Amino acid sequence: MPAPDLIIFDCDGVLVDSEIVAARVEAELLREAGYEISPEEIAQRYSGLTFRDILMSIEKEAQMLFKASVIDHAEARTDERLRKEVKAIDGVARAVGALRTRKCICSNSSGERISAMLERTGLAPLFEGVIFSSLETPSRRPKPAPDVFLHAAGQMGADPARTFVIEDSVHGIAGARAAGMRVIGFTGASHSHPNHANMLMEAGAETTIHRMADLNRTIAALSEWSEEV
Repeated sequence: MPAPDLIIFDCDGVLVDSEIVAARVEAELLREAGYEISPEEIAQRYSGLTFRDILMSIEKEAQMLFKASVIDHAEARTDERLRKEVKAIDGVARAVGALRTRKCICSNSSGERISAMLERTGLAPLFEGVIFSSLETPSRRPKPAPDVFLHAAGQMGADPARTFVIEDSVHGIAGARAAGMRVIGFTGASHSHPNHANMLMEAGAETTIHRMADLNRTIAALSEWSEEV
């Protein structure tokens, strides 16, 4: 494989250390609604999903219904906490800035939330005009659907087969693989757990990295061979 056409970054848990913040809020709200769950369990089982999809999954598993207002409360409370607490992943600014390949963001978070987190962490200049939220695509289907990845590739004029995706979640990897893209798993955020790398590899990541300092050399190494070889 020659040099990639495009590098796609997930935002939450890859660029910014936000997954654990959101998981704490979601656990609080679920406990208030009568369902006991820890932030760590949410991060491990549901990382990469929208809160709406998390609720739907729990409703099916636990045979219980949540009020629709829980979603609105989660969005508002999460945005408030992220404005105060979110930090950039260690080393990400240097790693992204060193890339000589086109790059963009594909996320299940809203464009407004992504922009706010990038501004707070100082990463906004690295992704001006190349932020794609699944909520703002024509289909509005979130990951694990491949739609946001394919939409971004189309907008950027990139071949999906020559695109790398950096993802921290099983659901994100499923979407990227369904889009025909190659995936590097990332396990360096605060919500990571001992089995994280194994889960990402089983979901379809070609390899995983724990430090952003390893990103560029990993992309270069994987670009030397094709999965079809």
